[in-house]
Amino acid sequence: MCPTYPAMWVMDDIHQGLDLSYSLEGRLLAFDFGYRYIGVAVGQTITCTASALGIIEALGEEPNWEVIASYVRQWNPVALVVGFPLDMKDNLTPITLAARNFALELKKRFQKPVFLMDERLTSNAAKERLKEAGVYKKNPRQRLDAVSAQIILESWLHEYGAKD
Repeated sequence: MCPTYPAMWVMDDIHQGLDLSYSLEGRLLAFDFGYRYIGVAVGQTITCTASALGIIEALGEEPNWEVIASYVRQWNPVALVVGFPLDMKDNLTPITLAARNFALELKKRFQKPVFLMDERLTSNAAKERLKEAGVYKKNPRQRLDAVSAQIILESWLHEYGAKD
């Protein structure tokens, strides 16, 4: 089973780490937020595994909330996880605020717990995973963001997932 740890901090009802007031057994959706594309992955707490689902293309400067809502309806997750982009010195970047606002909007729209997960180096890890599988050159953008979301969710599950 995956280890469980106490919450690290809470930001505007968006959680970094785990808030133990939630019972999180079941499916989760994860998002790798980007201005043009949002990677999506699904996972579950019993096996602490995740799978890449695909990407959502933005509508201008806005996330495509209709497509996001269809993923939420289809998978009915108990919680949502959003990659939280900090730089290598733990500094906030312009996309950090955008990802935080995206997480807040997810919470508002879907009334589910939303957790942030440090996403540093996930794009590099996703690229390596795709190269090892021999599929990096085939639709790299679509695969890269989805696999990044998968890695974000796998990291969250292994750090905060199901209880023993």
